[in-house]
Amino acid sequence: MDILKETIKLDNGETLTYRKKDGGENVLLLIHGNMSSSKHYEPLMNGLPEDFSAYAVDLRGFGESTYNQPIESLADFAEDLALFSRALGLKTFTPVGWSTGGGVAMEMAAKHQDQVKCLILLETVSYRGLPIYRKDENGQPKIGEHYKSKEEMATDPVQVAPAVKAFEEGNVDFIKYLWDELIFVVDKPPETEYKEYLEATMKQRNLVDVDWALVTFNLGHEHNGVVDGNGLVDKISCPVLAFWGDRDLVVTRDMVEETAEAIGDNAHLVVLENCGHNPIFDSKDKLISDMTGFIRKNA
Repeated sequence: MDILKETIKLDNGETLTYRKKDGGENVLLLIHGNMSSSKHYEPLMNGLPEDFSAYAVDLRGFGESTYNQPIESLADFAEDLALFSRALGLKTFTPVGWSTGGGVAMEMAAKHQDQVKCLILLETVSYRGLPIYRKDENGQPKIGEHYKSKEEMATDPVQVAPAVKAFEEGNVDFIKYLWDELIFVVDKPPETEYKEYLEATMKQRNLVDVDWALVTFNLGHEHNGVVDGNGLVDKISCPVLAFWGDRDLVVTRDMVEETAEAIGDNAHLVVLENCGHNPIFDSKDKLISDMTGFIRKNA
């Protein structure tokens, strides 16, 4: 089946663009990460077996979706997707969250237990968020020294301000440099395909808001240096499969392991060999095989 691109207006006034591929009764809700879009899920969608259907959404402020109301947390994205699933009549599904999208997926699993069958986490931020530390005079992070406001974090000279400037100026070369250095570290897509990914990435309008949402994301029970935890990790009761690539330069193994440990015995970790932060590209076949097998087993 071909991948179709459609739009839907939510009850909260936002309009989401999404890609869909029809198939069987196993429904995947594919949630992209920061500096990406639903476009980046196309290789995975094209490789799915016939008993799987998939919906990949441009989150609010990404791709071709609207950004009428700024988000304040990853929970806002999760509620958008809850509205999306109801509007399309998706009674049960498996969220698949990549990087930042994994935080959104965890929010959904904790708050919408009746809808979420399984949870798949791809190179996902910790359940306690993704810290952005202050930098020293050499641009190195001062571990443990957190920014205390979104406005202060927006001035970060390494992780935030340069990327914001690149988006504002349409500097595709700088964003490509970031992807080359951090994402496509094992191999790179063909030139035409890479160009399409970058074009989709450049449509993001909410980078600072998303970065701060990552800093203030905390489903745990302890303070993460910026905010108290809300304990929602205890509500993730569905079967969970977490993937981490051994060449990931964005999310550390410790982050993925501590998330699986906090979720408990229902969480399983798979380490992907020779895989960077984008398993959709680096380890597509194994990812699809392990993921679909896990979902069938726990259906």
